[in-house]
Amino acid sequence: MKKTFGFKTLQVNKGETALLLRNGDFVRVLPPGRHRVWAWGDALELLRPAAQGVAFEHPLADYLMAHEPQVVADHFVRAEVGQAEVGLLYVDERLARVLPPGARALFCRQMHAVRVELLPLPADARIAAELAQRLQQMAQRQGPESLAAGVLLAQVPPFHTGLAEVGGQVQPPLPPGLHGFWRFGQPVQVSVVDLRAQTTEVAGQDILTRDKVGLRLNLSAVWRYADAQAAFAQWPKPAEHLYRELQFALRAAVGQRTLDALLEDKAAIDTAVLEQVRAKLAAGGVLLESVGVKDIILPGEMRNILAQVVEAEKAAQANVIRRREETAATRSLLNTAKVMEDNPIALRMKELETLERVAERIDKISVVGGLDQVLNGLVKLR
Repeated sequence: MKKTFGFKTLQVNKGETALLLRNGDFVRVLPPGRHRVWAWGDALELLRPAAQGVAFEHPLADYLMAHEPQVVADHFVRAEVGQAEVGLLYVDERLARVLPPGARALFCRQMHAVRVELLPLPADARIAAELAQRLQQMAQRQGPESLAAGVLLAQVPPFHTGLAEVGGQVQPPLPPGLHGFWRFGQPVQVSVVDLRAQTTEVAGQDILTRDKVGLRLNLSAVWRYADAQAAFAQWPKPAEHLYRELQFALRAAVGQRTLDALLEDKAAIDTAVLEQVRAKLAAGGVLLESVGVKDIILPGEMRNILAQVVEAEKAAQANVIRRREETAATRSLLNTAKVMEDNPIALRMKELETLERVAERIDKISVVGGLDQVLNGLVKLR
């Protein structure tokens, strides 16, 4: 700080005021204009609060608040936030800053319209919806760090619910929308939960059947939260608990049945798993809607054996069908012969039909003695 002898001319621009400091101590406020100040060996300095921005962050601020109340009243906005309060700084009617409990500060109002609003901290730490919107807009303008550690904003999307815990106390579920909480002096956390139907895959489960055949199964389950708050109150991670219950139920259902029973009725596994797991989860707010076994994978040797068994069964079925058809054909021929034996006209019709079929396969026919000679030479009637 340079010392000056004699008078010194100081310039204060229009629209601002300046604090005159002599050897670092406050002397007075200088309005806009040119000022001749006697120095005589003292270091003079002009402190321009407006040049520092709205907040007057200077060691002199505490002195002014304690000993120069009139200067503070004329040129600053004073903020003193109680221990159970929170302060909101508005600059030109736009929210610009959140003041924590116990804060003391001065804000310069020379270039902007500045005001401070004090709000009591509610017991449930909830922030009004309109104020939460303003806080979100402030964070979008200034960045997330502008909210500091005292504000928690949570956006709950459609088809979701929010689970809030304030100071260890569970709050009512939050509907879709923007929600805000003050977290000065107490922990606040919000979890967003999807209420729509969800799918859980239980894949690659190696299980032995009752007849000691190793299988690999893949299971798919559809579920949703019927009461998300009750679910998270009972289990820290309901989705992981559901996965384990599906595993246990699938192993129990497969281990109680033979391979043949499983292959004949795969739906029995779905029913058994669904009933067992649904009963266990119903009281915890989780609703299991459906369960289905997607794949049953057999070992290589077992697949070959089953292929041979199926081939033998199909061959036996084909043989039975062939014998049945041959028997039916023989029976039909016998019935036809009995009809022809007692009815010469029917026999003659059959002869003509046979002759027609034979003639279709011959390109050229030479007839001697007429058609009647051909018929009489081929067939004799009684």
